[in-house]
Amino acid sequence: MTEKKERIAKKMAEAGLCSRREAERWIEAGRVRVNGGVLKTPACVVGDEDVVLVDGKPLKIKEKTRVWLYHKTVGLVTTYRDPQGRPTVFEKLPKSLPRVISVGRLDLNSEGLLLLTNDGEWARKMELPSSHLDRTYRVKVHGHLTGEVLSRLSKGVKIDGVQYAPARILVEKKQGTNTWVQMTLTEGKNREIRRLMAFFGLEVAKLIRVSYGPYELGDLKSGEVKEVPCVLFQA
Repeated sequence: MTEKKERIAKKMAEAGLCSRREAERWIEAGRVRVNGGVLKTPACVVGDEDVVLVDGKPLKIKEKTRVWLYHKTVGLVTTYRDPQGRPTVFEKLPKSLPRVISVGRLDLNSEGLLLLTNDGEWARKMELPSSHLDRTYRVKVHGHLTGEVLSRLSKGVKIDGVQYAPARILVEKKQGTNTWVQMTLTEGKNREIRRLMAFFGLEVAKLIRVSYGPYELGDLKSGEVKEVPCVLFQA
């Protein structure tokens, strides 16, 4: 039987060390050795017979994919280290958790459901637009959210050359110039909701992610984390 070989970045992601993109940066920084030599390029394939060391430690065999739901609070950044010294999501997690990575991000002023996993490859599949996974948010919008704006958002909007896919929006309630809506996206572009609303002169006063694909925030309290079964799929 021919030995199956895979790209080194994929192997590192599957081992839960980092994302593929981060793996490429680690390789460029000289942190990865293959069969005794420092790896110079991510364009390398390895198999089970190859000896791979990351920061001097053997690359672990892929573990069972595990998933946690985490209720992120406002004021945390979704990164391991922040150059500005702001508190991070990973600093607040229980010490009993293994090393995990996040599926996508929530910005500093956003809260709600953040998925955590030990499997970088699974995380990548969850983030791909081609996976067509719904991300649903409750959003408090300040300003005049008119029917015309809702119609345009439902058809997709192009901003500064970037095309944003149609969004599904359900108006929950209005209080003066504030409107609570439920907004569902399928692409998850960086700061997508805030950019869409700003394009129409509206301000996002509060943003809470309540679901991501098959996973829901439910009654998980702010700051809590809970392990749940992993849903496997092909992207």
